[in-house]
Amino acid sequence: MIRCFDLILAVLGLVLLAPLFIGVFLVSLIFQPGSPLYLQQRVGREEKLFTLIKFRTMKPETRSVGTHEVDLAQVTAWGSFLRRLKLDELPQLWNVLKGEMSLVGPRPCLPNQTELVAARKKLSVFSVRPGITGLAQIKQIDMSTPDLLAKTDAEMIRTMSIRSYFKYIVLTVCGWGRGDRVVQATVKK
Repeated sequence: MIRCFDLILAVLGLVLLAPLFIGVFLVSLIFQPGSPLYLQQRVGREEKLFTLIKFRTMKPETRSVGTHEVDLAQVTAWGSFLRRLKLDELPQLWNVLKGEMSLVGPRPCLPNQTELVAARKKLSVFSVRPGITGLAQIKQIDMSTPDLLAKTDAEMIRTMSIRSYFKYIVLTVCGWGRGDRVVQATVKK
């Protein structure tokens, strides 16, 4: 059932957001070095590699490592804007349409993130398609804490339902997973 929602929402997103895609692409051509699109090998379902597509947010010479390992000086001003609004993730709708990803699932890691790959393998996280967003993103758990991330991914997989699928999408669209929202949520408790 979730795959059906993935397909419907990915098609709707690609069609309805086409003007935004084109705008971001054109502005990226003008204000940023290198190709506006960034292609990177990631580990997908059953540990099969696939090519993830995003809008470029870093300088072309940036090494291919986890975001937490990259010097922030490598992120361009335009890239910072795209990241803040999560617009850099939009091209991944194509990965969803192709069946390589889901809208909701564990964020796909790089093959060279061996500690995370091992932790996820141990908890069968690779049994599902990776996603654009999920529980770890909402909780702001990144790939710098591989064991915690793998445990959070496994928890999300174990408790996944149609309701939680849409909850994670809505929370992501509303800005959860960014520092300002998490701080507000913590203060309210």
